[in-house]
Amino acid sequence: MLHLKVTPKASHDVVEGVEVRPDGAVLAVKVRALPDRGEANDAVVATVAKWLSEPKSKLRVAAGAKARLKQVFVAGEPAELTEKLAARLAGKEGRHG
Repeated sequence: MLHLKVTPKASHDVVEGVEVRPDGAVLAVKVRALPDRGEANDAVVATVAKWLSEPKSKLRVAAGAKARLKQVFVAGEPAELTEKLAARLAGKEGRHG
């Protein structure tokens, strides 16, 4: 489960990195889509899937569909996904957007 802070109506779709908040760390994601009829949620799933090099079908918004703070479930092997996430955050794979 990934915890995200989403900024809609951005200039581009991108995973910015980790943002530390008083309630914990979140992955900051910006998307061009408007928060209307699920468009931003679809863009979040597509952006994070691309960033993780995973098919969109493996991700879904599990909580926060109408909020900026979201939880996105990623199906797969937890150890493999944790390793991939750590590599992306360390900058080994570059920023995708």
